[in-house]
Amino acid sequence: MRTGQIKKMGCVLMVFCLTFLAVYVLTSGENKKGEDILENVKRQVRTGDDDLQQQVEGINIKIENLENTIAMLKSELQLAKTKINATAYPHVKKRNYSERKRILVTGGAGFVGSHLVDALMADGHEVTVVDNFFTGRKQNVVHWIGHPNFELMNHDIVNPIFIEVDEIYHLASPASPPNYMYNPIKTIKTNTLGTINMLGLAKRVKAKMLLASTSEVYGDPEQHPQTENYWGNVNPIGPRACYDEAKRVAESMCYAYKKQEALEVRVARIFNTFGPRMYMNDGRVVSNFILQCLQNKSVTIYGDGQQTRSFQYVTDLVEGLIQLMNSNYSLPVNLGNPEEHSIEEFATIIKKLSGSSSKIVHVKAMEMTQGKESQILKELD
Repeated sequence: MRTGQIKKMGCVLMVFCLTFLAVYVLTSGENKKGEDILENVKRQVRTGDDDLQQQVEGINIKIENLENTIAMLKSELQLAKTKINATAYPHVKKRNYSERKRILVTGGAGFVGSHLVDALMADGHEVTVVDNFFTGRKQNVVHWIGHPNFELMNHDIVNPIFIEVDEIYHLASPASPPNYMYNPIKTIKTNTLGTINMLGLAKRVKAKMLLASTSEVYGDPEQHPQTENYWGNVNPIGPRACYDEAKRVAESMCYAYKKQEALEVRVARIFNTFGPRMYMNDGRVVSNFILQCLQNKSVTIYGDGQQTRSFQYVTDLVEGLIQLMNSNYSLPVNLGNPEEHSIEEFATIIKKLSGSSSKIVHVKAMEMTQGKESQILKELD
């Protein structure tokens, strides 16, 4: 209830009381005194009405001022929103309808997938990201949410999806050992059922599909470096088999669809990759070394550290994926860095760049590997 209304009720109540008193006095025979009281009541009522009118006028003026201020703020807010919408997103190339592709990226909220989305969006295409966020993170693509060319879907590709697209980049799968070994059956389903669903979608809409395979299809290779025609050395019941064998099956399915349905397929066998948006606890060499150095913990190297690895930067990988998709080459392609360095060298470089006081410690590789594999094999038995 407003203050003006309260005051008005108070005046009415006061008038009522004084009138009652005046009537009482008049009926008691004291006419002169009663008339004086009644006249006094009338004066007070007139004075109260004048005061109340002034207060109401003052309140109305304040309300009008507030309404003007709110209207001005709304106008400024709308202007600010317009400016934000014009500048909030990274630069996007303008393409006409005939040049703009509709592209689906499964696993597009993950480490590699989100960088691929950045490149495709910047090139002016319409991108739909499908991710169940098992290892992907919404924050990796949050800078595109709301853009007219971008759509994010929380969906597990183990279940079919029905949309219209021109190209499919199939990246959905946990890729680091801790993640794909956490739920091996789910890993197998994602890479088999999920791939079947994406191939079925590509067949239905006549889209071109690129499968993000892995260097793990070579298993524990006896050939260094591995070429695409090397068949590999894989343990079908080892701890990594859920990932290795599932990717091999996924490749087989791609080429079965190519042969039987004349589907356009591309297969990229991805080697070690690093860059922004890596998950610090994914168990990989670069992220492990960086995390240990930042925490000033011992940098652990399994073995003598002379084993060599190659690492490519994530944007180089993305460029390779896009070029492969746009090419007319349909056989598997290794995507990695041909220049190899020892693990010891990587550890030394990362320690120096981070300014860490960590010590480099060597751990016997055979003890770690055999113990882990034997434990998992016992669980399988």
